Amino acid sequence: MTKKEVTTYSQQTFENIKHFDENGNEFWYARELQTALEYTEWRNFEKSIKRAKEACASSGFVETDHFVGVNKMVTLGSGSQREITDIKLSRYACYLIVMNGDPRKEVIALGQTYFAVKTRQKEISDTMSQLSEDEKRLAIRDEVTIRNKFLASSAKAAGVETPVDYAVFQNRGYQGLYNGLGMKDIHKRKGLKKNEQILDHMGATELAANLFRITQTDDKLRRENIKGKELANETHFAVGKKVRQTIAELGGTMPENLPTPKISAKKLKQERKKTIAKK
Repeated sequence: MTKKEVTTYSQQTFENIKHFDENGNEFWYARELQTALEYTEWRNFEKSIKRAKEACASSGFVETDHFVGVNKMVTLGSGSQREITDIKLSRYACYLIVMNGDPRKEVIALGQTYFAVKTRQKEISDTMSQLSEDEKRLAIRDEVTIRNKFLASSAKAAGVETPVDYAVFQNRGYQGLYNGLGMKDIHKRKGLKKNEQILDHMGATELAANLFRITQTDDKLRRENIKGKELANETHFAVGKKVRQTIAELGGTMPENLPTPKISAKKLKQERKKTIAKK
């Protein structure tokens, strides 16, 4: 199959194992997702689930809203039945699992594409379905902050050591994703002031694209044990370009053409803290 055919097959696979509860909310069973992601042993897949739960908590969400333990009866080869534990997963939970899965598996990369893009394009569960665009922005922005720390660590291990080196490294990633536009170009395009961060002035969809760029670059640097800042820079560029290609294949809007929110994520977070303090 061609790469496009493989991607289409992968998307169909994840859609085919999707279920709906009595209220019409979509969910996936962890055991079925395990098979789709080609994990032969449950105990290995559980490691990804554990990391996903930790990421869920770090993002400020309630774990039990996205990971619900259930017991199921399964029929064995002998015809007898046995009770096993399973987990009902929200789309967001699936997204976190594939982001914490084995990066060496091709199907994991395909799953990351599917859930990273699709998760941010629609309402995903009882709680998430009630989120406004601004609330989604804050959730993804917090996750970007966490993932950027991982990326900085892997970049340093690759040889990106000084602040100047890291600035160049980051710029190459943006250039790959934004069709040659660097941080200064994007900053200018968004009409931002000198001290304003471009990540704070992105909508949920644009942030999700950058989150995918960040996680995939981090995984590739570590997985392939890339050494040398020049090679690290080109890796970041190549990953950014690949994410852009994926968006195009899915019929999405290019990140530089997405609207810039009127209020920054930084200001939204400040307003949320004030609201919480008043309660």
